[in-house]
Amino acid sequence: MQRYVLFVDTETTGLPRAWNKPYSAERNWPCIAQLAWEVYTLEGQLVKAENHYLRVPAGRMQAAARAIHGLTPVFLEQHGEARLTVMQRFYNDLRTYAPLVVGHYMRLDFHMVGVEFYRAGLPNLLTELPTLCTMQTSQRQAQAVQRNFLRLGELHNYLFGEPMVRQHDARLDAQATARCFFELRRLGDLDEDTISGQPPLTVPAAEAGMFQRRRSLWLLLLVVAGLLSLLICWLYG
Repeated sequence: MQRYVLFVDTETTGLPRAWNKPYSAERNWPCIAQLAWEVYTLEGQLVKAENHYLRVPAGRMQAAARAIHGLTPVFLEQHGEARLTVMQRFYNDLRTYAPLVVGHYMRLDFHMVGVEFYRAGLPNLLTELPTLCTMQTSQRQAQAVQRNFLRLGELHNYLFGEPMVRQHDARLDAQATARCFFELRRLGDLDEDTISGQPPLTVPAAEAGMFQRRRSLWLLLLVVAGLLSLLICWLYG
């Protein structure tokens, strides 16, 4: 198992129209309005926490989404950051910690992060890291209420006997996901077999080749930069 665990949550401008469309299908995929993540050691010690709002294109925020999380275009214009700035920070943490990436309803977070990496022109490191969905691991707890899975607030209430302070805030949802994850581990409902037993998430087929080409280009640029540095040192060192 990885040495670090990264808990991620997103609030978006809506839901994808179809899950199998390529990330380049701009109108199919919504935008991330809030991205939060927390990095922990496997023992449960918090390493760092980040919370960011993103500016979204005009007209992309759906009324149904705004009613859920309360993020308005005016608020995001005032407090939001540029997509590349936020996604670069997230990319850097994925590269630095090489963590197990955990989310509740990880399918949505996985694809939304992948979409924003694509739009920002960054490699999608999520495809190279193990992921876990705590919603998928809540089956035993869900049986008590005759459900297949529990929503994050329901799982939190089941495990701790108390409701979440507020839901649909990416920062608080990431915190709650972390708390549930470590409690599930303590109870024995989460182990390495559980994690490795979840089917890996994958990008839409049309994107797979593109991401590989982008990764190859980045590696080539790194090699060229390294060779240039060596040449400069040899000429002027």
